Amino acid sequence: QLFYQVKGDMCLKIIENGKQRDIVIQEGEMFLLPARIPHSPQRYANTVGLVIERERLKTEIDGLRYYVGESTNVLFEKWFHCEDLGTQLIPIIQEFFNSRQYQTGKPNPAEVLSGSSLRVISSLFISRNQYENTKRNVNFNVCKNNTIFYEYFSVKIESYGPGTTEKSKKNSDIWIWQLVCASSHLLTNEFMFQYCWKRTEECVALCIAQDPKRKQPY
Repeated sequence: QLFYQVKGDMCLKIIENGKQRDIVIQEGEMFLLPARIPHSPQRYANTVGLVIERERLKTEIDGLRYYVGESTNVLFEKWFHCEDLGTQLIPIIQEFFNSRQYQTGKPNPAEVLSGSSLRVISSLFISRNQYENTKRNVNFNVCKNNTIFYEYFSVKIESYGPGTTEKSKKNSDIWIWQLVCASSHLLTNEFMFQYCWKRTEECVALCIAQDPKRKQPY
C-alpha cells in the first residue's frame, strides 16, 4: 500500500519483527508499506490522506486480526478475499464482538492462528522536500520522469513532466494523479489495454503502477 498525506499527519501502527511500532507520516510525505505487514491506520480530525493498493488476485487473501491487550499475541483473526472492505469488514467485526475470544480475552485453543510478523521494514519514506524536488525537476525538464519506488516491490511509482508516453501497455493497475495544473491527455483503446499519454508544458503528474507479477515470495 502507498500512503500519501495530503493534509495533516497520521500514525500507522504496525507490527515489525514481532514488535509494535508507530510510523508517523507527516503532511506531504509518502510511505510505502510492503505486503504481509500487520497495520492499523490512525487518522485524526481535519486530515486528508490518500491510500492506493491494487486489486487482489483470486489467489490472494487479507486478514482482520485482533490482539490480546497491548501484546502481539493474536486473539482472533479472519481471512477473506478482499473485494470491498466497506462491506466485508462489518460482519467480521460483528463476529469478533460476538465471539468467546472477545468475552474472555483469550484465544480459542481449537483454532490455529498465524504468528506475528517477523519482517523488518527498511526506510521507505519520501519526505516532503524530496517530493517537492522531484516535482521541480520534472517540471523544469531536469528529468522527463523519475522513479520513486520500484526495485524490490510490486509497486512502481514515477513522477512525469512534459512529454509523451507512446503506446504503453502494462498488465497492471495504473493510477495517474495530475499534480500541477496543466493539461494532459490519456488516449486508450476500447478495452483500456493500451494507452498513449500526452503531457503539456509545465505538467507534473504522478503515475503509480502495481504489477502482481513482481510480488516477492514468502
